Amino acid sequence: MGNASAMLTQYDIEEVQEHCHYLFSQQEIVALYNRFCQLDRSAKGFISSEEFLSIPEFSLNPLSQRLLKMVDGLNFKEFVAFLSAFSPLATVPQKIELIFKVYDVDGKGSYIQGLDGGAW
Repeated sequence: MGNASAMLTQYDIEEVQEHCHYLFSQQEIVALYNRFCQLDRSAKGFISSEEFLSIPEFSLNPLSQRLLKMVDGLNFKEFVAFLSAFSPLATVPQKIELIFKVYDVDGKGSYIQGLDGGAW
């Protein structure tokens, strides 16, 4: 799975499914792999910021600069894990975790300062 040009094996598919808590079917994993390979133009095994910005919907997103910090250099397994929060099967806590990461600009695990000075 390290090289994007290699074929995805049944073992790879099952490993990615497990890593993403089975939020995607095997057919969806294969479709995501095909899309990943299209984005990974130089077959490095990961997607760069520039390659993510080639997606019109991504580049036009007002949060794209924050998202770029999260997605730059993702390999296939990490790519699918990132997308799993957008799955209709994802739980509310999984979706909230992604949203929090978008706004946790400094990566310290806190976003809002409470009135008493404590972080939420």
